[in-house]
Amino acid sequence: MIFTISARSKPKDVPVMDFLEISYPQIKLTEIDSVFGFVEKSTLYGGRQYVEPELTDDDVKQLNKNKIGLRIPFTNHYATKEEFEENRELLEKYHKKGNAVIVTNDDLAKWIRADYPRYRIEASVIKNINTHAKIRDAMEIYDTVVLPMHLNQDLEFLKKAKNKKRITLFANAGCALNCPSKICYPSVSKYNKFQGGEFKCSQTLKYRQLNGMIDFNLDELVGIGFTRFKLLRSRGKTGF
Repeated sequence: MIFTISARSKPKDVPVMDFLEISYPQIKLTEIDSVFGFVEKSTLYGGRQYVEPELTDDDVKQLNKNKIGLRIPFTNHYATKEEFEENRELLEKYHKKGNAVIVTNDDLAKWIRADYPRYRIEASVIKNINTHAKIRDAMEIYDTVVLPMHLNQDLEFLKKAKNKKRITLFANAGCALNCPSKICYPSVSKYNKFQGGEFKCSQTLKYRQLNGMIDFNLDELVGIGFTRFKLLRSRGKTGF
């Protein structure tokens, strides 16, 4: 098994290697493929609202020194060629073998592939790749794809999936598992353009707390051929 791990809520004054040891004590360093989180400010971020960097330059250096990649969440729904050009300095800074970007917009993925080929490019869970045909189509653009959390509970679907080594499954799940509409994703994409906007959620805080976080049976998933997992850091009871 290899894991990509969330740096969400990492305190600024805690070095990333200490953070991993404290927050994910059950995971060996040799099992960590990458750590994902915000670095410099960018209009291409999605998924969560950008407030400040989650990983510093020193954090990234320490990760790479330990043969752990940086995974940048460029998961904004909306991306123009002009924005891509504006983000070239950021893309160039982290462009090295072992680092990766998580992308929702297919055009952005193609632009990055053409000009920054050393990045591994992963299709975000936000793309809602929930059929075998969508998996096949996404793999023509992306190196790896992340499947929605609920598919972990459909073993028959997963058994029939091809190219399992290029599929990332969630190791645990929070509020997105049972979300009826996922309106947060497009609202965050607009917010992260830094031109106004507001966060929107289809669930009440009480509902999210009732569902909490769950851990999936990784041995079962490994048994049918999967090796790549995305591990979230619990925030209280909600996973949000």
